[in-house]
Amino acid sequence: MVQKPSAAVTTLTSNAETALREVAKEAAHCRRCPLYKLGTQTVFGAGPADASVMIVGEQPGDVEDRQGLPFVGPAGRMLDHALESAGLRRDCLYVTNAVKHFKHVVTGKRRLHQKPNAYEIDRCKWWLDQELDIIDPELAVAMGATAARSLIGKPIKIGTARGNVLHLPSGRPVLVTIHPSALLRLRDSESRAVEFARFVADLRRVGEIVPSVRT
Repeated sequence: MVQKPSAAVTTLTSNAETALREVAKEAAHCRRCPLYKLGTQTVFGAGPADASVMIVGEQPGDVEDRQGLPFVGPAGRMLDHALESAGLRRDCLYVTNAVKHFKHVVTGKRRLHQKPNAYEIDRCKWWLDQELDIIDPELAVAMGATAARSLIGKPIKIGTARGNVLHLPSGRPVLVTIHPSALLRLRDSESRAVEFARFVADLRRVGEIVPSVRT
């Protein structure tokens, strides 16, 4: 017999879905920092409103900016490959970014990524905090320095914190790892294979902490 969610759980999930939709609508008109002038659109988070794990990246890339969805470009494909290798289900995860607009510089026909500054990260934290409050995940995953700064509220060294679980003042655990785009920048195939294996090992910890997201 398949056990169905209780009415209370269903109601909570429905309320969270509604709340997320409303916040996403508000974020679509965000003017909290000048980045809205650069991006094609706000790229809000995506995934189940009752997700047990929230993955946070830096910002949308060129493909994400055009499609309006997080992690659907090259870094997203790398993330999908790593999640599969780690035995995790992406459809169980809520995926978002610390900054919701694509910061870039135009060079010829290309739009090249630029790292968000502290002001931009802090201004966009307004939206990430609302996502956290609504979804209330058991675990957040900070992929890269920008995500870690937004979640934790201060700069941290990824090389030192990587693979560790830190705790927010609220008590929520945050697992720190690299951003998958770091793997794309490695030209040497051997180095990329080594670092990919380390990234997968970090993600396996997610399944150890929250077994429900395993395949």
